[in-house]
Amino acid sequence: NILLENQIKNLVFEDDFISVKVFNMFINIADNIEFCPMSYDINKIRMIKSDEELELIAKAEQIGVDAFKHILSYIKPGVSEKDIAAELEYFMKKNGAEKTSFDTIVLSGERTALPHGVPGDRIIKNGDFLLMDYGCVYNGYCSDMTRTFYFKEVSDEHRHIYETVRKANEAAIAKIKPGIPLCELDNTARQLITDEGYGPQFNHRLGHFIGLSEHEFGDVSSVNTDKAVPGMIFSIEPGIYLTDDTGVRVEDLVL
Repeated sequence: NILLENQIKNLVFEDDFISVKVFNMFINIADNIEFCPMSYDINKIRMIKSDEELELIAKAEQIGVDAFKHILSYIKPGVSEKDIAAELEYFMKKNGAEKTSFDTIVLSGERTALPHGVPGDRIIKNGDFLLMDYGCVYNGYCSDMTRTFYFKEVSDEHRHIYETVRKANEAAIAKIKPGIPLCELDNTARQLITDEGYGPQFNHRLGHFIGLSEHEFGDVSSVNTDKAVPGMIFSIEPGIYLTDDTGVRVEDLVL
């Protein structure tokens, strides 16, 4: 009735976030209104963050950084992946987070080879790689980071894998500047990993955009020729995953 009384002729909506049921309901009660899907245009605007948005994302990310510093003193032989995930989430909520921005990932040992594994009952022991991918929401805005480290001791091979991923992360970040095609960032990290013999084991895109959701419109991939613009925030997260052996990912958010 409100729509009809106001004599609205066109109504813009985000088709990414409306169900078929709700859409059909609106059409049935307002057949004289033209509904205009505008998700693409709205998402393009959302790619460039305002100063206020940047402050909120920075605060969310700082909570994650503080959680990482805290968790290092919590981890010891005998705790499980689930224990660590619960402690991370508790710390973030206790320090201002509304909730996690996605399901927390904590993996150890051979389970780190699962790019999006679920924390389990596996107990941490010396020589394990430990991978933690987590984030929180602060005043509606998301953070995201991944840290991988070896616990107490490490083999030469595993150290080399870690250093390769870290260097790929840093090389891609070093190339970021206004106007650079996002695909060039992906190619930079991917080429470094390939040169070390692990190309097939880097099996996902380099990064994604973030803001009101943990995966916003836009990505840093080999096929995205969009250029970097001031105000964008996206992740840089190269990885190497050796099935039933080990996995490493290092993820930072870049403004």
